[in-house]
Amino acid sequence: METDRRVRLRIDRLTLNFGGVRALSDVSLEIRDHEILAIIGPNGAGKTALLNCINGFYKPQRGEIYFDGRKITRLRPDRLAKLGIARTFQNIALYAGLSTQNNLMAARHMLMRQNLLTSALFFGWARAEEIEHRQTVEEIIDFLEIAPVRKKIVGVLPYGLRKRVELGRALALEPKVLLLDEPMAGMNLEEKEDIARFILDIFEGQGATYPDTPVLRDGVRSIVLVEHDMGVVMDLADRIVVLDFGQKIAEGTPAEIKTNPQVIRAYLGKEN
Repeated sequence: METDRRVRLRIDRLTLNFGGVRALSDVSLEIRDHEILAIIGPNGAGKTALLNCINGFYKPQRGEIYFDGRKITRLRPDRLAKLGIARTFQNIALYAGLSTQNNLMAARHMLMRQNLLTSALFFGWARAEEIEHRQTVEEIIDFLEIAPVRKKIVGVLPYGLRKRVELGRALALEPKVLLLDEPMAGMNLEEKEDIARFILDIFEGQGATYPDTPVLRDGVRSIVLVEHDMGVVMDLADRIVVLDFGQKIAEGTPAEIKTNPQVIRAYLGKEN
């Protein structure tokens, strides 16, 4: 049963204030193993603020966040990335002056064991490790079908391809939990269909043709998706949490959320 799934990430009564503005108010939710959880709500509902708390960019005034049973509320973003939490951003946050390949390698450096000296000398196990990480990057590039732009500078790529590169950079961290902040914003229908396909393939481990890349072979354990396209949300999500003015107003399956009076009221200002 769904309720028997292991809780991978737990948020307990989270409150976040910016001066006199309350971005999140007493928000509690669970992200379970082997599920895609969508977080939806009108503009300004607190969706991105919640993701920023999960991956350490914001520090809440009250409440706690637990990952695999460990309290992570005050950890730095780099520590959280090493634990297995990666994300993409609503506004693309890539190294615009680097190539596609080097953007993904920048993420892999988080997983490298070599130090400054061994990197400078570049021999023995340091060289072998570099080759191993580059192989993983190439497999992610092939998986996301961006091989034609692997050597191109990211800043000159079309918007849809840059969003795909950002997804690849998150995957390069080999996360257990993947946070996706509006991964399809600003895309046309064809681009959205491609990203939706990649999300499902990542989640279900359908990249099994890449045996040396765990994130492609085994799939990401859990995905948190913030998205405004309700068609995409209803198709992809196992569960949906709805925020409005920083408060959780509903939680349930897509079918339950679709007919929830509070959700209809939040989006349309009326019940029918």
